[in-house]
Amino acid sequence: MSGSEPWSRRSQIVGRIQDVQWVCEFFEDESSRGRGLHVVGEAGVGKTTLLDAVTEVVRASGTRVLRADGVEFEADISFAGLHQILMPVLDDVEHLPPEYRQALLVALGFGTGPAPDQLLLVNATLALLRQTAAEAPLLLIVDDLPWLDRASAVVLKLVARRLSDSQIGFLAASRTGGENMFDRSGLYEIDLAPLDDDSAHLLLAARHPGLAARVRARVVAEARGNPLALMELPEELTGPQQTAQEELPAVLPLSERLRALFVTRVTVLTEAARRLLLLAALDSTGDLGVLHHAAGQDTAILTDLATAERERLVRMDTAARRLTFRHPLIRSAVVAASTLAERRAAHLALAEALADRPERQAWHLAEAAIKPDEQVAQLLQDAGHSALRRGDAAGAVTALTRAADLSPSGGDRSRRLAEAAYLSAEATGDIAGASELLRRAQHADPVGGAALYAAAAAVYVLVNTEADLGTAHQLLVGAIEAAGPVYDVGDRALVEALHTLQLLCWWSGREELWAPFVETVGRLKPAPPPVLALAARTFPDPARTGVAALPRLDEVREVLRRTPDPAVLVRGAIATAYLDRVGELRDRLWELVRLGRDGSGQVRRHLGALTHLCMEDFLTGEWEEAQELADEGAALCDAGYPFFAWYFQYNQVLLHGARGETEAGDALAERMVRWGTRRGVGTAAAFAHQARTLVCLGGGDYEAAYRHATALTPAGSVAPYVAHALWGAYDLVEAAVRTGRDTKAAAHVRALRELGITRLSDRYAMLVSGAAGLCAPDEEAVAHFEHALSVPGADRWVFESARIRLALGERLRRTGAKGPAREPLMAALDAFSRLGAAPWAERARKELRAAGQATRPQTTPSLLTPQELEIAHLAASGLSNKQIGERLHLSHRTVGAHLYKMYPKLGITTRAALRDALTALDGGA
Repeated sequence: MSGSEPWSRRSQIVGRIQDVQWVCEFFEDESSRGRGLHVVGEAGVGKTTLLDAVTEVVRASGTRVLRADGVEFEADISFAGLHQILMPVLDDVEHLPPEYRQALLVALGFGTGPAPDQLLLVNATLALLRQTAAEAPLLLIVDDLPWLDRASAVVLKLVARRLSDSQIGFLAASRTGGENMFDRSGLYEIDLAPLDDDSAHLLLAARHPGLAARVRARVVAEARGNPLALMELPEELTGPQQTAQEELPAVLPLSERLRALFVTRVTVLTEAARRLLLLAALDSTGDLGVLHHAAGQDTAILTDLATAERERLVRMDTAARRLTFRHPLIRSAVVAASTLAERRAAHLALAEALADRPERQAWHLAEAAIKPDEQVAQLLQDAGHSALRRGDAAGAVTALTRAADLSPSGGDRSRRLAEAAYLSAEATGDIAGASELLRRAQHADPVGGAALYAAAAAVYVLVNTEADLGTAHQLLVGAIEAAGPVYDVGDRALVEALHTLQLLCWWSGREELWAPFVETVGRLKPAPPPVLALAARTFPDPARTGVAALPRLDEVREVLRRTPDPAVLVRGAIATAYLDRVGELRDRLWELVRLGRDGSGQVRRHLGALTHLCMEDFLTGEWEEAQELADEGAALCDAGYPFFAWYFQYNQVLLHGARGETEAGDALAERMVRWGTRRGVGTAAAFAHQARTLVCLGGGDYEAAYRHATALTPAGSVAPYVAHALWGAYDLVEAAVRTGRDTKAAAHVRALRELGITRLSDRYAMLVSGAAGLCAPDEEAVAHFEHALSVPGADRWVFESARIRLALGERLRRTGAKGPAREPLMAALDAFSRLGAAPWAERARKELRAAGQATRPQTTPSLLTPQELEIAHLAASGLSNKQIGERLHLSHRTVGAHLYKMYPKLGITTRAALRDALTALDGGA
């Protein structure tokens, strides 16, 4: 993107030449290749002017520019910004793979078919941009980011992060203080400062050479370096005001004055030009084809807009066939200068011009409506559902709320508000907003038929505002029963209510609450959706019904492989959690986490994915990542979903227990039990007891471990409708054996075998065989342990397989087979050490010494954790953070955070010093 040098010959821009050169050089620098730059500054400071100047420079050097301008009206129309960026190169989509072509055409409204998966759309956009950049360097420019529609912002934010090693740059601008989807996006950010006084005087002298010096000084003082104010404010100061400072008002209210000036400049245009500007302001894409159609096919657009262009209100890009406003305030002024009748006529004209783009058409018809209109409300509802299928839950809430405003009947208004409330509570995390929408729904139709969505929304509001689960259950079941006795699977509200009821029953941990859910799912016609059907069989009581449900897994796997819907994906993880199949969804769940971090608005999906990934990480030994995800989830709960904090507290207790942090684990588990008991959340208490069992086992308090294990389920049986009892089975048997309750331990193993738990998953098969070894006579125990460790994939469950190896080594050593005992004990010690499972590592070390194997005593904590040590060695070998992350299944940010924490421990400040520091560390070990 070379070409900053010709700048001074091509244009002059007072006070900004260095800024333009800096931006151009940023994209020229090899180290910045593929990076993004975010320009932030106050309104009117010159961000758009800077972007224009950079565009001029880089185009002169042969770089192609694709640009989008975020605008208020388009902020609720999904993919409006992406449409602006990609339209000039959309013809090239024919050269992309079919799935990419289809994804882009559907998202941009030029094709039909199922909504594209968000990651597929990102990859398709990247492919199209990289294809374009193969011919010449490419610069993407987005002005006024906060007004970019959410769906486009998510895609472009992900695209901006994936431009490394490409000829594509990303340049964006936002107003200071405005929150937007690109906050914390990784873009390099610069603050565009106001002009200094010297530059301000130069600008005024250039634009207003006849302005009196004293007047000029006052304007400079009041404008405070804002170029827009400096250029526009003097237009109002005519006659004697130019010669006498005392004639000026005592106070110049800058923002109001500028707005008034803009309106004045607009009203002097011809009627035809004002109408075209109003169309452009309300459409905001600036598509000349749409404007031409809306204005009338015989309208001479370029002629009518010539005055506005000369007045520097707009700019015309005839090559891209687009009109853009030179500043957002100009667009506001155009709208402010129009009448209600003029705005309505413009919206209707745009709706007619956009007949082939129903979502945008619906919004224009909605803006044109002056009274309730069911046809328009239905179109807007359809637009909301379309946004939801694309994963834009926030956009769906906005559309449904507006559709409700346009609904003539109280019943329809209430129904749409209730659905919006449900999505707001269940997906976006706006519990307060959901509560207000529910209030409005109730007011619209106090005795109407919005009960299912309203009740499902109320569940989330209630549980996040300290209500008892029994109250929420009664409310939701009542709404479902009122919708019967015939239940249609095509009733979307009913299916959503059933998914909510399933969670509510599970949270409660009470057997008697499940009956209405199971009965209703069984009466759905023609048949329940595969994920819901599997959940109904596996989630209430997997110990007794899970095996019979296994044949449904293949059907559910296919649904989860194809679905673009984040809700279906998280529900699939729920349905398969106690079948130990969440690992199959790991990559898809990580997509949801990344989208959540990028501000997709799907807070609940983000939380759901974090929940399952935390648990999977603990089981597979990714404890550092499990800790990070648990912390991330807890922070999200604090910000909007306080009820779900216990999910992440459970993972924190597990980690405390495994690492031997007994006091911290006990305290947090006790908080979970107290909270769960007070709120009627029996599963939270069950989680706490299972995790606390591990804490007590790690601390050597086996009597307490047995007490907590049997609080989850009695020894010798698996408590019905306590799904989590399966996860504590091995712990219960170990606690029973270590407290001399061998008969109880053996009875529990028999119960597990009789229920067929070993058929549910390889992990359960490993744990049941390991538990059998714990309570078997010496002559049988070794065979049970060895069978457990021979289960396919046993080593994937790092901590649990290491515990079984420890038990095998202990038994061999106790029977005098010291030599054979050393191998499993060494393997166990290695695994525990890498995990940081200190109490188990110490047990393995003691057993090894008893078996005659010398071990290095661990008298002080290691300088680096096992994972830190592995990352350090990989970094010292020359791998980048991204390469290390790919190898260890961590994000590059996580790798960077580990390295940042390591440097002080090792006494170094640079990556280059890692190799010598590690050599010294090894030598001193």
